[in-house]
Amino acid sequence: MYLKYFGLERSPFGIAPDPDFLYLSQRHGEALAHLRYGIGHRKGFVVLTGEVGCGKTTLLRALLRELPSRRYRKIIVKNPTINHIELYGQILHDLSIDTAATSTHELLDEVADALRKYEQANKDIVLVIDEAQNLSVAMLEQLRLLSNLETQDHRALQIILVGQPELRNLLRKRELRQLRQRVPVYYNLRPLGFIETAKYVNYRLAYAGSGGSVKFSMAATAAIYFAARGIPRLLNGLCDRAMLSAYARSAVDVSFADARRAIRDLRRL
Repeated sequence: MYLKYFGLERSPFGIAPDPDFLYLSQRHGEALAHLRYGIGHRKGFVVLTGEVGCGKTTLLRALLRELPSRRYRKIIVKNPTINHIELYGQILHDLSIDTAATSTHELLDEVADALRKYEQANKDIVLVIDEAQNLSVAMLEQLRLLSNLETQDHRALQIILVGQPELRNLLRKRELRQLRQRVPVYYNLRPLGFIETAKYVNYRLAYAGSGGSVKFSMAATAAIYFAARGIPRLLNGLCDRAMLSAYARSAVDVSFADARRAIRDLRRL
């Protein structure tokens, strides 16, 4: 609604994860470096946790986009309630392997054969499970057994578990201690600080094409930061509403009053 008014080329504060808008704060940069290290050095298991809306999915999409398809085959599991039969079936399907197998043993043999072929070709399979805090203990144990299919120090199968802080508590269960010992790369993504929030807002405005045509006052940024607790998804929602408020009063800059109105509106939900 306000894009033309502010001279923007695209919406600066969309809610959907968009790697094009990824702002590499120190924390997000460290998280991405951990992901790159785990995958690049074939560490097997990588775990990324963080509060809802902190940018985990955006980071993940940025990572997957930069992995060359000539070396990496990416398998994304979006349903964490999947069972091991369905998981093995999805792996084979995403690797374009036709199978008539129905039993766990047969499917596992076919997955093992595919892993050997990828290892011999010096290629990697990246298996990503989002919302992994919803995985059952039994399913996490199946992932450990899946990683046992390989005997090489450098594994063809790379497993990325992404989830909320509850995932960390889940992995601390005694019955998962063997899996926990196999996780060499772990990072907990925390919300942005105030200075990072100000840079984040300005970065997204610039990337959207503002060219400095619209600015958030320091008071507005502070109000939005404390209301959103530095969580990017909440920051986006509040910034979007604050810009709408500024547009409604035909202003160029976003004021503290605009931020306060945005906070009040969203708190009604």
